[in-house]
Amino acid sequence: MSLREQAYDSIKRSILAMDLYDGSAQVRLHEHQIAQDLGISRTPVREALTLLEREGFVCTVPRRGLFVTRKTKREIVEMITVWAALEGLAAHSAARHARDADLRELGKAFQDFDRSTLPDRLNAYEEADLDFHQTIIRLGGCGLMVEMTANLFIHMRALRSTFLHRPGRIEDSMREHAGIIAALQARDADQAAILVRDHALGLVAHVEAHWAWPGG
Repeated sequence: MSLREQAYDSIKRSILAMDLYDGSAQVRLHEHQIAQDLGISRTPVREALTLLEREGFVCTVPRRGLFVTRKTKREIVEMITVWAALEGLAAHSAARHARDADLRELGKAFQDFDRSTLPDRLNAYEEADLDFHQTIIRLGGCGLMVEMTANLFIHMRALRSTFLHRPGRIEDSMREHAGIIAALQARDADQAAILVRDHALGLVAHVEAHWAWPGG
């Protein structure tokens, strides 16, 4: 990997690990600090940040600097709508074309979780939940769809985390996941698409009711 690629990979991984919608101030990126932390010059860091800005992960605020991108309420609702449409299409395709072995493996996504212990394992469940939805996109078999959802993932990740902490949401989530898995394994493409779409759109109601971040 070139130094620019190393910087790009490191910065992007850091952004993906952030909770962008925890109510705190936006995260400002300092080129010189990143270069110092990575032990490289500022030129490859600057090139990496330019690429990340082009991809929508960071944005330049005039007279203030470079910040990790945080969407407005309207943009978030639009992103969820797009995600729901794409994942619904992916589920429809997966139900028709995915290998039996892959669907059986998907069915194991939450087998290690029990309702009685979930409150103590929320972080692990959040990761399993996100992996579950990314897997459905992948099993849809469309590489372009995987690419299109990659940039949505950073924001969907943070939103789903706050959504799952809503009282009773974990139980609803487990029930909805079970329905999705059953439809996929039954090769019921239409039902799988509907369940996946409605599951994703549940985030819209949450955002409409609980949006609490600045700039909305």
